[in-house]
Amino acid sequence: MSDVDPAELSRGGELDLPAIFDRVEQSLLGGPRRYTRIQIAELAGMTTDETSQLWRALGFATVADDEVVFTDGDVDALREARFLNEKLIGDDELRLAITRVVGRALSRLASLQGQLLLELATTQPEVLSSEESIVELVGRIVPVMEHIQAFVWRRQLVAYFSRIASHAATEVTGPAVAPIVVGFADMAGFTSLTRRASETEFRELLETFEASATDVVGAGGGRIIKTIGDEVLFVADTPDDGAEIALRLQEVAGSDGRLPPLRIGVAAGPVVTRLGDVYGATVNIASRLTSICRPGWILIDRMMAEALRNDPRYELKSRRPESVRGYHHLRQWRLRWASEARTKS
Repeated sequence: MSDVDPAELSRGGELDLPAIFDRVEQSLLGGPRRYTRIQIAELAGMTTDETSQLWRALGFATVADDEVVFTDGDVDALREARFLNEKLIGDDELRLAITRVVGRALSRLASLQGQLLLELATTQPEVLSSEESIVELVGRIVPVMEHIQAFVWRRQLVAYFSRIASHAATEVTGPAVAPIVVGFADMAGFTSLTRRASETEFRELLETFEASATDVVGAGGGRIIKTIGDEVLFVADTPDDGAEIALRLQEVAGSDGRLPPLRIGVAAGPVVTRLGDVYGATVNIASRLTSICRPGWILIDRMMAEALRNDPRYELKSRRPESVRGYHHLRQWRLRWASEARTKS
């Protein structure tokens, strides 16, 4: 996927792109821009400081008091946000933190979808035949995207509550702390690869890695927390699930000529979950194991090793402890399939 050249979309200037985007904007935002920051705050029943905080937390640039940038749709959204603030989320810091997370996630999603829409338009000559065709395309596709997003969000919410219910009988140290398996997987030699690769090859590498990781982690019953360039952070409910995911990830990387070997570190233990992310010593240990891991290897911590030691499917080889940031002697074991270990011995 590559960025679309505006000149290609406008067919050498035959289409009035500003006019097209203005029409699309009004359709998406629920009407034309009509209000200033002060006016929208009054209409929504909020202070200007509150609206400014929400606007910035969502990732949008600060606007001047007299700049007309808000629509009737913005007014409705702020009124609903005020309702949530008053009825559900009383803590100001938590409310802004949630807003920032939502803003970042949807910003990335919107950029991806906008790029896809533009690429779709440039690959269909009939769409570029007129301004009406482009506006009609957006009008047909956006509601479908919106419906799918709502469906996926509901399914993910159900999945979250199902996980909470399954762990309800587990003794934990607090409402936000639970035992879990955390894994990091990153592409070895990624920096040198990017120096040699073209932009197209670079994009294909990242997309292949993310797609493969998503398939493997999902099939193994885990969840991807986030991707950070050449690295993916995933979690699983049990040491067995975490081991299976790590081993399958290495298998996929080894069989796909487009991917370099992976370095994977996996740790088990209590994790603090907050706003869709995970924190704590277990996360730190998994990260440190990844940093000292050799390409094509999987390193696990003591709790993972104790849980998997008697499972005949796996071969664990203890390695010398290493000193890493935050840990003077970090114990580590190399994880392999038992059958693979016997074949190579």
